[in-house]
Amino acid sequence: MCACYLTLHTFNPIQYNKMERIKCLIIGSGPAGYTAAIYASRANLKPVMYTGIEPGGQLMQTTDVENFPGYPTGIMGPEMMEDFKKQAERFGTDIRFGIATKVELKGDIKVVHFDDGTSVEAYTVIIATGASAKWLGLPSEKRLNGNGVSACAVCDGFFFRNQEVALVGGGDTACEEALYLSKLCKNVHMLVRKDHFRASKIMQDRVLNTPNIHVYWNSETAEILGDTVVTGLQIKNVLTGAITEVAITGFFVAIGHQPNTKIFEGQIDLDEQGYIVTKSGSAKTNIEGVFAAGDVQDRHYRQAITAAGTGCMAALDAERYLTEKDIH
Repeated sequence: MCACYLTLHTFNPIQYNKMERIKCLIIGSGPAGYTAAIYASRANLKPVMYTGIEPGGQLMQTTDVENFPGYPTGIMGPEMMEDFKKQAERFGTDIRFGIATKVELKGDIKVVHFDDGTSVEAYTVIIATGASAKWLGLPSEKRLNGNGVSACAVCDGFFFRNQEVALVGGGDTACEEALYLSKLCKNVHMLVRKDHFRASKIMQDRVLNTPNIHVYWNSETAEILGDTVVTGLQIKNVLTGAITEVAITGFFVAIGHQPNTKIFEGQIDLDEQGYIVTKSGSAKTNIEGVFAAGDVQDRHYRQAITAAGTGCMAALDAERYLTEKDIH
């Protein structure tokens, strides 16, 4: 559901001496970027896509994907992204590996610079750089990611039906995911670092009134247990230091996401969390000719299917913009 990561580099203007001009530039891959590429290619926009540091985005870290239409028996995340890539290439998308390092988006011609020293001028730019899940930073969390550790309950909760799971977080998103998991799982062990939730009162009440959600106040993750798959969790009380161990098979991190929008700050309207603001019912940003799709502008759903949908919207909006400007 996410699209692609960006790394910010020091900009050296002397490096950027290669230039080409195109009709449509797509920054970032994943469901949003690849879908935008498919639609833009079929509209003869001859798009160029730069994949970013992680081609395919967060789905490259996902094992079974069972909730995307068209895959009745499920599919591995990397395999699905390869299918998306092949389809985009089939219609003529020029896919390149590179990381955007600096953008100049004002004016009719947009200029984007990349880490390989090249620069591209474009009449339209589709931003599909995604959002990165925030992690705790534990070695065991990284080692078991995709093998019981997840940052998306809606994506992966189904695999833990009637099982014991744990979830970390205390905001609205964490409460929503805990409630979702409570409908599927035997018990949900919810770790909250403070002695209170950050969530809205109505969400707090729903969680506290759900019998199979067990809240551990003043608690943090000491260690996720398991060699190849998650088998348990060590919970540390931050006040006493006491360790409690519970047997679980799934561990969900719900401490938020960080949109990959650093290089767009000061040029595109962002909300208080850093997500790109798009105009209602469209993929348009506050800058003409610049569009945003996928998790980079979606703070609510963050699903592969919604990312793909907004990728379609961005390409159609770009096509209409070029037609209105009489750019062929």
